[in-house]
Amino acid sequence: MPHALAVDDDPNFLNGLAELIEAQGFTTNTATNLRDARERLLHTRPDIALIDLRLPDGSGLELLKELERSNTSEVIVITGHADVDSAVEALRVGATDYLTKPLDVARLKEILSTVSENELGFTDSRSPVEEAKENGRLGLLLGASEPMFEVYRQLVRVAPTDATVLVVGESGTGKDLASQTLHMLSDRSEAPFLPLNCGAITPTLIESELFGHERGSFTGADKRHKGYFERAHGGTLFLDEITEMPYELQVKLLRVLETRQLVRIGGDQTVEVDVRVIAATNRDPEKAVADGKLREDLFYRLSVFPVHMPPLRERGEDVDLLADYFLSIHNERNETDKAFTDDARETLHAHRWPGNVRELKNVAHQAYIMGDKKLDADCLPRRVRGEAPALPRIEIEVGGTIADTERRLIEATLEQHDDDKKKVAKLLGISLKTLYNRLKQYEEEDDA
Repeated sequence: MPHALAVDDDPNFLNGLAELIEAQGFTTNTATNLRDARERLLHTRPDIALIDLRLPDGSGLELLKELERSNTSEVIVITGHADVDSAVEALRVGATDYLTKPLDVARLKEILSTVSENELGFTDSRSPVEEAKENGRLGLLLGASEPMFEVYRQLVRVAPTDATVLVVGESGTGKDLASQTLHMLSDRSEAPFLPLNCGAITPTLIESELFGHERGSFTGADKRHKGYFERAHGGTLFLDEITEMPYELQVKLLRVLETRQLVRIGGDQTVEVDVRVIAATNRDPEKAVADGKLREDLFYRLSVFPVHMPPLRERGEDVDLLADYFLSIHNERNETDKAFTDDARETLHAHRWPGNVRELKNVAHQAYIMGDKKLDADCLPRRVRGEAPALPRIEIEVGGTIADTERRLIEATLEQHDDDKKKVAKLLGISLKTLYNRLKQYEEEDDA
């Protein structure tokens, strides 16, 4: 019979909780403080522990190490609604899930049922992380390295909650794919996932895009417009490049995050919104705060649960896994069976990948174009082979289209400047928004 440990300083609540647990077929020990809980752990190993965060002699989190040593499979933190951020911190340091008071009895029964089935051997179901270790992927993310398994563990843990997540990582590490995967794993997966790149919209339009506007609120506002928050109601809003959001608008975003209410531009009615926000940045967020690019209060509100996307150079054999995957896309599309040679793989591993997975994707495409059946190191770009040309240049064919020439120039300039879009837009004499529009167009052309 599975065994549970329940720890709470309210005797009435504790007795009711124990009765509910026992009704689900568990034996139960109870404790009203840390000292008694530790004594119970000396004599029995619980299959599940339900622990109040606030106890008379300390925090329930202090029990996590003892529970880990006892191989307790589920550690559920219990907290009040006003202390949800502390519960999310508990998830970060090792808890399995959290429940708020008053308890959602149906949710608790579901958790107990899962523990009971696993303990009695009624199911061989695996966790998403265990499946990811076997398949080398989670949702839209691909990778079998330990740094990626850590990302998978974090995403699986935070997905069932409504915690705001800040995804941090270099350009090209897959922050957008991590955010979509988080949405797919959440209870909001059937609702909209809307991405908004804060650096690709002009400062004069971003407020309207986020919060909407009423008809006649400004020149050109000929009808009511619902912003991203309203359109993402019930789902997830992904704010990419959050540090590029105008500083004065950040306080309005903070207010919406805290109140779950907004007022459209030119309006006077309050609109309720139920949206989970995931933000992302390729900057060091603390440095962005110091540099005046990100409000400190907004930073703390967004980074309830930070997730770091590792650079490709730290992911070891994932380089092979990803290179083969990107190559397989072109093989399938063109009914070919091209493959990298050993010397090509050695060259790929030796490269530092400043553009990360996005750079590898482009390199695999170029190698596919340059090589026949066997793709050796000579099929790779010169910079990957460590043979950077003295003067970077592109060659164009007389009679080629202007659109093709423009694409080659943009892509080559991005490669030369490590995907620094602001710098590239300035060098090419175009707006950042125009650059983003072109890149989106190229991506759609490649996927067609």
